[in-house]
Amino acid sequence: MAEQTRVARELQQPVATGRVVAVTSIRGGVGKSTVAALLGRTFNHYRHDPVLTLEADAALGTLPVRMGAESVRWSCADLARILTPAMQLTDVIGYLVPVSNGGWLLPASQGRVGAPLDVRTYRTVTLALRRYFAVTVVDCETLPGEVARTAMDTAHARVVVAPTTAEGVGGTRQVLDWLGQLPHSALSTTVVALTAHSPDMTLDVKAARAHLKETGVSVVVLPYDRHLAAGGPIHTDLLASATREATLELGAEALRRAVRGG
Repeated sequence: MAEQTRVARELQQPVATGRVVAVTSIRGGVGKSTVAALLGRTFNHYRHDPVLTLEADAALGTLPVRMGAESVRWSCADLARILTPAMQLTDVIGYLVPVSNGGWLLPASQGRVGAPLDVRTYRTVTLALRRYFAVTVVDCETLPGEVARTAMDTAHARVVVAPTTAEGVGGTRQVLDWLGQLPHSALSTTVVALTAHSPDMTLDVKAARAHLKETGVSVVVLPYDRHLAAGGPIHTDLLASATREATLELGAEALRRAVRGG
């Protein structure tokens, strides 16, 4: 009970200005959008201020499906063209998708293949929307995409999603070495989410965590979950208790770093 109280307090901590948490990975199919959706739903549940989950990957990603969006009308590029400083939160949310149990979603596309999201559009939207939302979770394209690199460089906290495999851990370690070379202290505001896509893992998770934590990041293991593996909308009440606990830990770690990161 004491641990649950501590985590809840971390998730509810006040922020002076909007915090951006960028989620990415080194390749697709490792659960990046699933982790972004889990974080978005977690912040929606625990926080009393506005929370946005933003898709910055126009490659027909799964974030709207994972968030339970029934329809999509506006995209990042659409909103970037009409945003003005005079707009109020009530104006902005008219262009967003309401998420069940609270919060809003802004997709990167309208459910069809379109022009890739560019860095200028990404910067315009995220800088403008930070005024309205206490926390924005960004589901980025995979690295080394230009928007993903920009998001990782400019976010207040970063979550790198990696599969619990030798290849995934090795590739993620290379990403962490790159983050360590950025002008500001990126590693101290980075969390690695190790995802399991099978109930039977052959990798030594303890050794994998230790290898990644050598860089100074925090590592959270998201166990295999049958509900997540089935795809479709995420219903938090159908998640295994171990998955819920790991998600809360991941959210608390990411937000702590986002607040500490300035």
